[in-house]
Amino acid sequence: MSVLAPGEGETIRPGFEIKVGRPELVLTEALYAPGDSGPDPHVHHEHVDSFFVLEGELEWRVGPSLEPHTRGAGTFVSVPRDVLHTFRNPGPGEARFLNLHAPGLGFERYLRGDFPEFDQHYRPEGSGLAPDGVVVLGPGEGEVLDLGSSKATIKTAGPDLFVMEALDGGDFPHPPAHRHRQMLECVYAIDGSFAVTLDGEEHAVAPDGFAAVEPGVVHFSTPPDGTGRFLNLFAPGGLEGLVREAARSGELPDLADYDIEFA
Repeated sequence: MSVLAPGEGETIRPGFEIKVGRPELVLTEALYAPGDSGPDPHVHHEHVDSFFVLEGELEWRVGPSLEPHTRGAGTFVSVPRDVLHTFRNPGPGEARFLNLHAPGLGFERYLRGDFPEFDQHYRPEGSGLAPDGVVVLGPGEGEVLDLGSSKATIKTAGPDLFVMEALDGGDFPHPPAHRHRQMLECVYAIDGSFAVTLDGEEHAVAPDGFAAVEPGVVHFSTPPDGTGRFLNLFAPGGLEGLVREAARSGELPDLADYDIEFA
């Protein structure tokens, strides 16, 4: 388990940090200057590649024809297996973003330079699957679940990754102390701060801070002072049904079907 202040993590180069590197998920935060670009067009056979823009703009090019999509802060993009893609910062300002690889498959080792056989395969234009399953969602877009003055917006819900953006207005239904048997849970504080208790020890998570909760760790969070906006990540996925049922009924469903147990 880890709680990171803004800018903390394993630094690969200035402005590029690994926030968490585990089999379930590798998440990085990067700062790109205008004109900076990611890897040349490539595919991943065994995992999903996703992005969340924190500041500035990114341009993604996806599918065999490398169709362009340019979006700004608050955008979420997810590229399925075997879909050709690349990305860059078109400017004029800097771009800061999160990149999620689920499952991780050793991506953190690849970034360190000691795992060249990582699941990243460069291909020419015209290659790969059609981009039908690519997710491109702007700020506020997705499956919105109203929770009084709070809301949860599901960005993606697949077997490898469940991503939810939460707007906590003080009445967001924070579950009591619980653990996940096989699932990694992460939270990135987009706006506002919150407190998280991990195995009995409370930690403050500042704006642009990050917390990763490994399987088996008992944890719970408390509402922020005022309104907060957070990105909640689960790898592998599977809790989206619980969130939908709880939002619809106002009560927790039968937990036997989900990877969550109360401590």
